[in-house]
Amino acid sequence: QLQLVESGGGLVQPGGSLRLSCVASGPTLTGYHVGWFRQAPGKEREAVSCIVHNTGRTNYEDSVKGRFTISRDSANNTVYLQMNSLKPEDTAVYYCAVVVSYRWSCVLSAADFTSWGQGTQVTVSS
Repeated sequence: QLQLVESGGGLVQPGGSLRLSCVASGPTLTGYHVGWFRQAPGKEREAVSCIVHNTGRTNYEDSVKGRFTISRDSANNTVYLQMNSLKPEDTAVYYCAVVVSYRWSCVLSAADFTSWGQGTQVTVSS
């Protein structure tokens, strides 16, 4: 059974950068869509970005376009989220998630994803 472990979170000043990693153990990510989501205190979980692992096709939530980049490393069964120009409103627990899918494009919806990691905290503050 595939398991996901996120890392790379931390405290960063506004304007700074972090790179989150999502390492999958078990099956390879071939045939999966991988998504990054976040949840701030008192708010619902929201989608950030997703990637079709087979093709590298990506999708981004509007508020992170141009600042965040999702990428994959097939050799290491890992998906990254590079976050630049971070803002205080990016503060949240960030989760990665996967779903088996051969659709051409991934969907920015938590309901579409079936397996989740435990999350990593990102805090953007001066």
